[in-house]
Amino acid sequence: MIAHDDIVATHEESLGNERRALLVLEPLARYLDGQGLGEGDIQAEPVGEGHSNVTYLVRRGECEVILRRPPRPPLPPSAHDVLREARLLGAIAETPARVPRVLATCDDEEVIGAPFYVMERVHGEVITDSLPAALDDVAQRARIADELIDALVEVHDVDWRARGLEGFGKPTGYLERQLRRFGGLWEINRTRELPGVERVAAWLAQNMPQSDPATIVHGDYRLGNTMFASQPPARLVAIFDWEMATIGDPLADVGYMCMMWTQPDDPPGGLREHVGRVTRAEGFPTREQLVARYEERSGRSVGDLRWYTALALWKSVIFMEGNYKRAVVGSTDDPYLKAFGDGVVELLDRAEAVTRGEL
Repeated sequence: MIAHDDIVATHEESLGNERRALLVLEPLARYLDGQGLGEGDIQAEPVGEGHSNVTYLVRRGECEVILRRPPRPPLPPSAHDVLREARLLGAIAETPARVPRVLATCDDEEVIGAPFYVMERVHGEVITDSLPAALDDVAQRARIADELIDALVEVHDVDWRARGLEGFGKPTGYLERQLRRFGGLWEINRTRELPGVERVAAWLAQNMPQSDPATIVHGDYRLGNTMFASQPPARLVAIFDWEMATIGDPLADVGYMCMMWTQPDDPPGGLREHVGRVTRAEGFPTREQLVARYEERSGRSVGDLRWYTALALWKSVIFMEGNYKRAVVGSTDDPYLKAFGDGVVELLDRAEAVTRGEL
């Protein structure tokens, strides 16, 4: 959905609007000219299921690229750092990790009002609430799950030091930093009193596991943040939405992936249903089978994922509360975020149930 003030031709055109524009076409065209990316007028439309950073398909003549920028302010400190995301994608482009190619980055906010980067357009299918007909059979569903695990193992196998990612994240103390960072973020994002956030934080602090050796961590790894080739055999062609990536404990990705994976015996409803009900279908493995595949392919022992699942839920509560806050103050028109007040509470209830051993 495009609001009237999302895309404007010039910065002057947006001066009378209450909100900043997300794209300013004339200076963007000049920037793309300088990068050799297309010619002529720009056509732009929002793409993807993401509800955080803003993603546009930009067309200029025969050229099609994807532009990523932060959402409108106000934003929490260090959140929505698209240039950091672009740095990671560039660093791992020549590895087996399945990532789109970054074509240009821009830190000059005079162009569109915020930093942004441009990447290649990858063609395929993003699987959320339905499967493309060509991949909708038992064998292809099983292969989709295998590809999802294999692609994650490839990310975790990247030698991040050799790729120049020293300083991208600290290799030790990741879990402690996650609790500190998201605890602080809660104080910024909160729109109401939810005592369960502090209760889950206390349980996480008291039950913290010993981390495996550090790897690249995607931070939001799930089926809906990947793209598959349109025709069988099922093949994962790209992993998207790297804004929460860092260096840390790989089991955080496994816990998050499982938290977002639906299986037939799950109760209906909630966030997991919204982003992943398709995996209830015959042929998709259970979460336990996903974990077994990860252990086999990675050589890591996963053990009890309860702590990592609780962490994933708790972080989602805090992150989504921030997105909900943006909807409340009017900086986004995303209808999903506007309706997510109850969804945050549902996530928190699940997090507390995990800490009690009920899920």
